[in-house]
Amino acid sequence: MSAIQRRKSVAVDVGGVRVGGGHPVVVQSMTNTDTADVDGTIRQVAALWRAGSEIVRVTVNNDAAAQAVPYIVDGLASRGVHVPIVGDFHYNGHLLLTKYPDCARALAKFRINPGNVGTTRRDANFTTIIEQAIEYGKPVRIGVNWGSLDQSLLTTMMDANALLPAHERLDAQEVLREAMVESALRSAALAESVGLPHDRIILSAKVSGVQDLVSVYLRLGARCDYPLHLGLTEAGIGTKGIVASTAGLSILLQQGIGDTIRVSLTPKPGGDRAEEVHVAQQILQSLEIRSFSPQVTSCPGCGRTTSTYFQKLAEEIQNYLRDQMPVWRERHPGVEEMKVAVMGCVVNGPGESKHANLGISLPGTFEDPVAPVYVDGDHHATLRGDHIAEEFQRILDEYVETHYPATDAVGV
Repeated sequence: MSAIQRRKSVAVDVGGVRVGGGHPVVVQSMTNTDTADVDGTIRQVAALWRAGSEIVRVTVNNDAAAQAVPYIVDGLASRGVHVPIVGDFHYNGHLLLTKYPDCARALAKFRINPGNVGTTRRDANFTTIIEQAIEYGKPVRIGVNWGSLDQSLLTTMMDANALLPAHERLDAQEVLREAMVESALRSAALAESVGLPHDRIILSAKVSGVQDLVSVYLRLGARCDYPLHLGLTEAGIGTKGIVASTAGLSILLQQGIGDTIRVSLTPKPGGDRAEEVHVAQQILQSLEIRSFSPQVTSCPGCGRTTSTYFQKLAEEIQNYLRDQMPVWRERHPGVEEMKVAVMGCVVNGPGESKHANLGISLPGTFEDPVAPVYVDGDHHATLRGDHIAEEFQRILDEYVETHYPATDAVGV
């Protein structure tokens, strides 16, 4: 794994998952179901958990959602799904947490936004939420978002900036960035003054632009030792969301900033919500910060590979590895470090295959129909005929069984 020097932070316990304090960067996600739909929310949380989400957040926006939370948590436990559930509160969290103590007890963490906990009674409402967190022993993420930034704070800082000499004056974007950092730090200080322990606070300051994200988190990370929840808010759909999130998060993670991450992708209609989990995992694995699943190296194809055979095989193997990981993770510790190469022709195929734990070099379109297989750098077999895919998968299964000894995991 990477030797990146992590920023020092305190450790916060979120329902048994340790965030910060040098613990592995945690992947989390959020449901998009109506939380009042208990069965639907349970199904989606379970799917996100199976995909590898280590913390899952749900919206708690009204009475029905707050009443549903304990049933969701109990339902997950009865299905063997043990993942911390975080309540996402906006506007009325102080009312819901006070009115529904069973909801407060069931949640592993509260997420509050200091920009929308009220207007004239902002501090009082914020304090009420913190008091509930203290009473039930829950950590809190104070999540500033530039779409709902405390306007009174921003206005005060803009006015103060306007009074500075011209050569000291910041542009409006810089004031906005500084206001986000100030909002997070002042809110954390208020929470501690009410009595919330220092090691029960996580901060975030989310924006939707990569450069803004980097600037805000560099400042925030340098001015506190709270764990930081990292993410690009409203990242977007498809390629745009994936690339923007990867760019912003990678810059910060490479500098040791970020204790837990979420990739906030807009799913396509009917799309898989778990995609955001896979992207977050792949960011961490590509940076060699954590390993989650065996990696498949495959070539992009060229004029020598006009057949789609190698592309189909690479996709099949990647999907097979992902599908097997929930079982392999329990039975075969270390398998997530495995590297597999599926190459399309003889130009780079044999060499790339030798660098992987298990590699196959398929014939190009006009090459002889033979596919050498390499195991740990040595030639293992040469596959021919119409069943190359099936034979390679058998070799893969045998490799996992022999190189990653099975454990006696309960429930497998």
